[in-house]
Amino acid sequence: MSSNMSWFVVQGQNEWGVTYTSTQICALKGSTVVMSCTYTYPPQIKKQKTTVEKTFWFINRDIKPVNLKTKSEYKGRVHYSSNKNDCSVKISDLRQSDSAQYKFRFITNQPGGNYTGSPGVTLNVHVTRSSCRNSNCVQVELRCHSSCRLPDNYKYTWFKNRQTIRSETSSSYFTSFPSEDTVSCAVKGYEMFSSPPAFAPTVSSVSFSPSGEIIEGSSVTLTCTSDANPPVTKYTWYKRGNNQPQSRGEGQQFVLSFINSSDSGSYSCVSENDLGLKMSEYVYIDVKYPPRLPSVSVSPSGQIVKGSSVTLTCTSDANPPVTKYTWYKRGNNQLQSRGEGQQFVLSFINSSDSGSYSCVSENSLGLKMSEYVYIDVKCE
Repeated sequence: MSSNMSWFVVQGQNEWGVTYTSTQICALKGSTVVMSCTYTYPPQIKKQKTTVEKTFWFINRDIKPVNLKTKSEYKGRVHYSSNKNDCSVKISDLRQSDSAQYKFRFITNQPGGNYTGSPGVTLNVHVTRSSCRNSNCVQVELRCHSSCRLPDNYKYTWFKNRQTIRSETSSSYFTSFPSEDTVSCAVKGYEMFSSPPAFAPTVSSVSFSPSGEIIEGSSVTLTCTSDANPPVTKYTWYKRGNNQPQSRGEGQQFVLSFINSSDSGSYSCVSENDLGLKMSEYVYIDVKYPPRLPSVSVSPSGQIVKGSSVTLTCTSDANPPVTKYTWYKRGNNQLQSRGEGQQFVLSFINSSDSGSYSCVSENSLGLKMSEYVYIDVKCE
């Protein structure tokens, strides 16, 4: 597949010359290209017969001409013509990195008889690709693109899930597009070098950083990753609510700054391109925090009579849960530790038990003391 098919002759004195069939060639990735040329030289100079000792192609950007065959990236892919005065070269399994300007050079036994043909051949290697236009994810228009210049009536082959579905003169193809399908295209006659498949997002996953325990007041970044072609154009974040997901923001990353306990919950992302959308599995964000202000309740409520029993209960919200409760009674100069546990029982209570009581709740992140509750013991 080539363009600008004209003949270029580079001729020096005494019939030294290189003739390139084309100086511009466009080819598809994975295909084979032939860069054709012929070369001439004087049969003899000063009665000395001219003998060609070496012929090779090289890349023009090389500071010193290096035989293309000896380059590791071209190993096994370059083949020179063995016909006399034919300097054609064939390069197979083309790669995009092969795009370059190439020149032919030959070396003879004559003094100064080294000759490089200009301007050379510029090779452009392109990848066929497909794109789409979407209408409510029901009907899509797919277009096949080739950077190589093609005749207007050139045909394209279309594939759905790797199976040929049709050959179209037009580069456009209208179809319904279920989200699980893949579609690709190729220039007809080059079906082995089809475009990368176009498909709706297939896998969406959520990761968060930093990993490990999430502490209240820190920042957490959620990142959505999805495989799709064309690439994902929109990411939307949701938090699971009581009745339905709540939209929280857009973008591939979602940052929870100065995170608090109300941010705990299940999050997911929806990735979307022109062909459809995909929702990720939920990821649970568990925000850890020290105990909130504890509260103390007294049972039974009402008047406390000498000789009865009273139970004090300490309640505190914390994540991870409170692991230790300590009870204190306010003394004259300092707090008096009275016991441990979420409940503290005063059995056969008497007037000396009257006073102000508080509890301290504690987890791995900190501790918090409650306000005082006054116990007033009455005599019968």
